[in-house]
Amino acid sequence: MTVWFVTGASRGMGRELVEQALARGDRVAATLRHPEQLAELAQQYGDRLWTRSLDVTDTAQVEAVLAAAFADLGRIDVVVSNAGQGVFGAAEDLSDAQVEQMIATNLVGSIQLARRAVPHLRRQGGGTLVQLSSQGGHVTFPGFAIYHATKWGAEGYFETLATEIAPFGIRTILIEPGLVRTTFYDAAERVPLSEAYRGGPADRPAIPVEEMVGSQSGVVHAIVEAALSDDPPLRLLVNSDAYDNVIAALEARLESLRPQREAARAADAEYTAG
Repeated sequence: MTVWFVTGASRGMGRELVEQALARGDRVAATLRHPEQLAELAQQYGDRLWTRSLDVTDTAQVEAVLAAAFADLGRIDVVVSNAGQGVFGAAEDLSDAQVEQMIATNLVGSIQLARRAVPHLRRQGGGTLVQLSSQGGHVTFPGFAIYHATKWGAEGYFETLATEIAPFGIRTILIEPGLVRTTFYDAAERVPLSEAYRGGPADRPAIPVEEMVGSQSGVVHAIVEAALSDDPPLRLLVNSDAYDNVIAALEARLESLRPQREAARAADAEYTAG
């Protein structure tokens, strides 16, 4: 039986992951702001579902809840950092509070969860860290600047962390979905465009959820399979749009950089004015 720790378990992929893990016969520590939202699952699965209230922007609470979960469950095999939020609109139009809250939730919260989980995983001899990233950790779309900033930041942090903690038997997986049919987009806040941005690149209609490529259950099944595999990849692209968009973006980036080869090397030499 695998034991999971999941943040952001109230809805979307977090809730789906809790349900799939329980259906497999696993045990789950599910964390969310309002644990009563999982009352039906608690009644169905009994002590195989452990719940606690958690706001990932509260680092002291993250530390306390993780410690309680490891103490109560004895061992946690997979820690899934799923909690996140979206605020979409032109970067200039977002309020300072919106920028700070999204960075605190999506980036700082993920970093602090991993930092607090690693000592527990190391003491038990290993485990798996799963971080929900996005194709938006490689590609960008107008109107998503701060969201992209958090995902690009998470990509850099977890790629570095993976090399540091591999000797302890801790595997790290960045999950990179495309556009998935989840409640995430319904819950996301959309900031109206100010006049200067109307008619520009950021002024485009949102894609209806029903037209999105990714299946929530399919993405979560892929997460479960990767987390339980013997040799998971550092990055897992899921959904056809994520694969196509990320590969195209990386190839375009390489093509834009290759012509700079000689100029880059020229800057190795000392420069003398005049």
